Amino acid sequence: MSDVVQYFMSETRNGFDAIVSGQKVGEITFVRVGADKLIIDYTGVAPEYRNRHIGLSLVRNVASMARTQHRHVIALCPFARAMFNRFSEFDDIRLMNAH
Repeated sequence: MSDVVQYFMSETRNGFDAIVSGQKVGEITFVRVGADKLIIDYTGVAPEYRNRHIGLSLVRNVASMARTQHRHVIALCPFARAMFNRFSEFDDIRLMNAH
């Protein structure tokens, strides 16, 4: 599959959507806590689009937004937590180490 994946802030909830040819193929959601925290609570990618780094890109979108808004992130979602543990690029916004 060589479809172009685009990422957009969700219009209906706190999160980002991954879109291919107008169809949502992935999503990540978060909850804002106070003025300086985010909790990532869900990441999902359609089975036929897995193993294409879409989930990681969704986590990176939230991380970028958190940095811009000077927030720290708690990754409660198992996938997001795994990405935070695997990649040191998230260390600057990680609020707590959840293994």
